[in-house]
Amino acid sequence: MPARPDAVAALPTAPGVYRFRDGAGRVLYVGRAGDLRRRVGSYWGDLRDRRHLRRMVVRVARIEALVCDSAHEAAWAERNLLERSLPPWNRIAGGLEVPVGIRLDPSPEAPALGVVPVQRPAPGVRVFGPYLGSRRARLAVSGLDRVYPLGRAGPARSAGERELARLRGAQDAPVAELAAAVTAVLDREPRAVAGALTALAARRDAAAAVQAYEAAARIQEEIEAVEWVTAPQRVTAPAGRSDEDVTGWTGDVLVRLRFRTGRLHGWEQESCTRTSAGTRAPAGWAPFLRRNAELAARLAALPVG
Repeated sequence: MPARPDAVAALPTAPGVYRFRDGAGRVLYVGRAGDLRRRVGSYWGDLRDRRHLRRMVVRVARIEALVCDSAHEAAWAERNLLERSLPPWNRIAGGLEVPVGIRLDPSPEAPALGVVPVQRPAPGVRVFGPYLGSRRARLAVSGLDRVYPLGRAGPARSAGERELARLRGAQDAPVAELAAAVTAVLDREPRAVAGALTALAARRDAAAAVQAYEAAARIQEEIEAVEWVTAPQRVTAPAGRSDEDVTGWTGDVLVRLRFRTGRLHGWEQESCTRTSAGTRAPAGWAPFLRRNAELAARLAALPVG
């Protein structure tokens, strides 16, 4: 196995997608990581259950990486890229997770929060997302329902539902108030997200304190799922967003992200000899693009082999 290349040390310990190219510039493999440096570095170690990739590693001439703002964003980026082009060493086009939405019906008569296939919502109903992973989405719904028991707030509740709402501290909460709280969390409002996570953590710790460890473990899964669906994610949006290319430039390297119907369609890097830095992107994208353009420039200066 060849020595670990210097480019690995240039990678951040952050989520993202990575790409290996051969000496002719052909893409060999696209993957995702929660920690780019650790994951990419593992290809130059003991591959164990990935031994088939040893023949690929000796052909890698360049490493490219796109740093993402969350593991969820990295999962979407990998899925979108692999759905459009499957490199020779990838086996699955688009990943295994199922895209879903979270449906909020704030009807005073029958309020509901649940997981649905991604679709157009009915009037008065909102579908958040899309999200990757139906199990994570269901756990997130379970966690939100634990804090904001919307489904037990309607007038047609059974005695058991009324008692559960009382135990969760929302027996008298108006449907509109609970729906607004859930909406704020799923809209990723920082204070709302922090409040929901703090409330879940308190319930987890209370369960652990009375040795209800299975309940505590379940709530911990719900916490992680709420973090998944509320984490920053800009590479996949609901259908309807206009087509656009966003770019960032530094160190004579231009990074271009192509979006089509709201999803990342292509990720390209090229040499650029402009004398001043430039970007073309929606508001709020500048830090994301600057970070990735700077990384692209560092990696371009560190070929493998």
